[in-house]
Amino acid sequence: MKLLKRARDFVQVKGEGKLTKNLITQALDMLEVDEVGLDSSDVRYLKSIIEKHNGGPVGVETIASTISEDIGTIEEVIEPYLLQVGFIKKTSRGRVATPAAYHHLKINLPKQTKQGKLL
Repeated sequence: MKLLKRARDFVQVKGEGKLTKNLITQALDMLEVDEVGLDSSDVRYLKSIIEKHNGGPVGVETIASTISEDIGTIEEVIEPYLLQVGFIKKTSRGRVATPAAYHHLKINLPKQTKQGKLL
């Protein structure tokens, strides 16, 4: 909702109230929203799991500490969309980044052994 309001404000100022695809693209670029709808908070969250916690599983409390974010914000704002687009999974052991998240962020998937464990 926050992004929608900021994009609306941008269009009202820059487009004199006329909504165009170009203005929406400019607004999303200004807000640092990528082509699938991730903002900087989403990317920080995913990179935390992938780069600092080897792709997971990792608990939400640990992620919150790693990215200096409130647990409530993570659970209510960041995770729902990442779950919806298939970039994370919630498991009994914690959050895990999916291969789709690695691909989107252009990060190579870790190699796995025959037993399925990461090297």
